[in-house]
Amino acid sequence: MSSDNKMNKSLIVLMINMFIAMLGIGLVIPILPKLLEDFHAGGTAAGYLIAASGLTQFLFSPIAGEWADKYGRKRMIVLGLLLFTLSQFIFASASVMWMLYLSRFLGGIGAAMMVPAMMAYVADSTTEDTRGKGLGLLGAAMSLGFVIGPGIGGFLADLGLRAPFYIAALIAAIATVLSVVMLKETLSLERRQAAKNSNVKREGIVKQLISSVKAPYFIYLILVFTLTFGLVNFEAIFSLYVDNKYAYTTKEISIMITVGSLVGVIIQGAFINKLLHRFGENKLINVSFLISAITMVLMLLSGNFWYNMLMILVFFTFTSIMRPAINTMLSKMAGPEEQGFVMGMNNAYMSLGNIFGPALAGILFDVHMNLPYSFGAIILVLSLLLSVSWGRRGTGSGKQKLGTANSKG
Repeated sequence: MSSDNKMNKSLIVLMINMFIAMLGIGLVIPILPKLLEDFHAGGTAAGYLIAASGLTQFLFSPIAGEWADKYGRKRMIVLGLLLFTLSQFIFASASVMWMLYLSRFLGGIGAAMMVPAMMAYVADSTTEDTRGKGLGLLGAAMSLGFVIGPGIGGFLADLGLRAPFYIAALIAAIATVLSVVMLKETLSLERRQAAKNSNVKREGIVKQLISSVKAPYFIYLILVFTLTFGLVNFEAIFSLYVDNKYAYTTKEISIMITVGSLVGVIIQGAFINKLLHRFGENKLINVSFLISAITMVLMLLSGNFWYNMLMILVFFTFTSIMRPAINTMLSKMAGPEEQGFVMGMNNAYMSLGNIFGPALAGILFDVHMNLPYSFGAIILVLSLLLSVSWGRRGTGSGKQKLGTANSKG
């Protein structure tokens, strides 16, 4: 009971940290166009700034995942929060463009430090039966921060364009102190020492991505990418889309994003463990991809506020369910000694989605405002076909490998 209590407290701290990390990615989106007017910059700079944190998150994720195995989960989490605090303060006080870029780069590195370490922390502290619930709650915090960021940014901007970033810096600083005080290291000294003494040489990010193609969990890394791509593709141009096509106000946009994300996260947090046990990860992943793709197409059919609110609720609900299902499969298929590394690769593929999603959405939007949703739906359908095809081909051998690994454990 005492250890359950400790895990619950640790999980709450981790959820706060994950929320803050993901919040920072989306916070800038609704504010950026007006903020860039002060720097006499336009759309190109906006696109680069949104992608900047995803780029450094991608480059540092595998390194950070390996460091989480060598130096411990807690150290990486605290270091990531410190970098995130610094990045938000720099963005809030920036007077020249290079400071904005520096802020976004540091924020990406901070997220790279935190996310794989937090996922590995949960994997260390749970059994296979409870891991889905732990990762589901962590995924709920991730989805909430990731999706609600633009909504919160829009509301806080009423206090001033830079106010959201000062507030985010303050909250991140408090979360850093909480983590130092409340989190206990979950990785034993022996396992850290073994990771440090390992003769296995870390490959560069490109080689790691190439070698990940041969990994038994490669399909789930691809699905992490396509899920993130679809979600960021949806979110990055949503405000532009409904503003240009239907003349929605900033308040209406903020309400839709906030309510949609809250409902999705509540459903994820309350029901993910039951859903995983009842239907299994693969079935949940396939159904979620299908419904998310259909929702993206249905978004194009009407400008009615309540209709679009319903579409957002459905889309965010199923993408929120999908993420912990994919993360659970990744964690199950990785050995205990490579949890940090695999979650680092997970973060790397997620970062690629964060880079290419908004960049391509912006380009397609300039060609035709419906294209980002049409293309996003195609990507999600292709992901579904890939998942179903791999499931049929690899069910026998995949389950056998997984069963063998489990019996050895």
